[in-house]
Amino acid sequence: MASQLHLHPDRLFSSNPVERDIARTLYNDVKDLPIVSPHGHTDPAWFALNEPFANPTDLLIKPDHYVYRMLYSQGIRLDELGIWRKDGSCSDVDPREVWRTFAKYFYLFKGTPSSFWLNYVFVNTFGIEVKLDESTADHYYDIINNALKRPEFLPRALFEQYNIEVIATTECATDELSYHQQILDSGWKGKVISAFRPDAVIDPEHEKFATKLAKLSALTDLDCTDYDNYLAALRQRRAFFKTMGVTSTDHGHPTAATADLSHSEAKTLFAKVQSSHFTADEAELFRAHMLTVMAEMSIEDGLVMQIHPGAYRNHNKSVFEVYGRDKGADVPSPTEYIQALKPLLDKFGNNPNLNIILFTLDETVYSRELAPLAGHYPCLKLGPSWWFHDSPEGMIRFRRQTTETAGFYNTVGFNDDTRAFLSIPARHDLARRMDCVYLAELVARHYIDMDEAHGLAKDLAYNLAKRAYNL
Repeated sequence: MASQLHLHPDRLFSSNPVERDIARTLYNDVKDLPIVSPHGHTDPAWFALNEPFANPTDLLIKPDHYVYRMLYSQGIRLDELGIWRKDGSCSDVDPREVWRTFAKYFYLFKGTPSSFWLNYVFVNTFGIEVKLDESTADHYYDIINNALKRPEFLPRALFEQYNIEVIATTECATDELSYHQQILDSGWKGKVISAFRPDAVIDPEHEKFATKLAKLSALTDLDCTDYDNYLAALRQRRAFFKTMGVTSTDHGHPTAATADLSHSEAKTLFAKVQSSHFTADEAELFRAHMLTVMAEMSIEDGLVMQIHPGAYRNHNKSVFEVYGRDKGADVPSPTEYIQALKPLLDKFGNNPNLNIILFTLDETVYSRELAPLAGHYPCLKLGPSWWFHDSPEGMIRFRRQTTETAGFYNTVGFNDDTRAFLSIPARHDLARRMDCVYLAELVARHYIDMDEAHGLAKDLAYNLAKRAYNL
């Protein structure tokens, strides 16, 4: 007989009854606030076309690299899961069989945030009451598959059911945002915006750099092999994204390096990196210079700048060669910020019109580098625990190491940064619980009082994200 699936109302709260009671009170105050999702990777086509999701596997497994990276780590090949290859093909696998494999190995997720998110979805979205394992795989598949055929499980209906106020997707600088335009033209009231991600036209080591530069030229009617035209084209695309409601840019560079080259130096370097004869150091210098240029453009147009360094992307060479980017093979790497950001901060760090949100995958820099920087420079705010640290313990470590130096108000609340649409309310619920856990600890120690904690809980759950992203 299958075990009952039950979400305890006090999950993640302290076992200390004083702190648990405080956290429960704070959480009840914020748990139903609207969701502001200012940075993520959901597919805008879902909301533009508003078509039924195909099946449980396509919805809950194939878009979620948190799920299939764990399965892959246990020897399950990506072809067995039907993951799309770089060439646009995928293996012909039965989605029910993929789901059965997932169910068989669901025990692998015990103790991970993925188990929290997925069980939240199973209970609160689909009303399932037994735990997922090999014996209940078909029961799950049938319940979810049948639900997806009903109108209340269409993407827009779920968006509204989840009380999402705004969601931001992320698109390349050369994306024409046709799905976003379709959403706007539809008359639907749901707010889905994009974020301007120029990595492919800024990183000479990106495999599509030359192709994307050519597309940038075509879209803007400017010859982007010329540095001045290239800058003008980037400004033009940023302006277009702004007309579509975009409020932020997003930069996923390998490091946080910035540089401030003269115009002639930058022009010469740009010509070099378009050839096949540039070095890794020259590519890094160009990326570093362009982060400073992007900051200057943000001062001009008001777009909030997000910097996401420190991921060694596509570490598994054979997976990248067959399946492409974002297939669960990105890993954290040590990241330095003090010297790396100094050229940018020397030039623009005191400008009141610049807003930068810094993220990291290197937790060792929280208290040593990031909190002191954000606790001083008016242009800097700290992004939340991100990616591998989007977890109960990761969130607590972040608060404990940054709050005393940067405070709460030099952070930006929470963003879910996910491709897995149905996990969004689960992720926000987890973040709200963990912030209430931390605030309860401060209240119990008489560090802050209960009135202050109530205000902070609302700000962390809702207000700070809206303010930081100009939403």
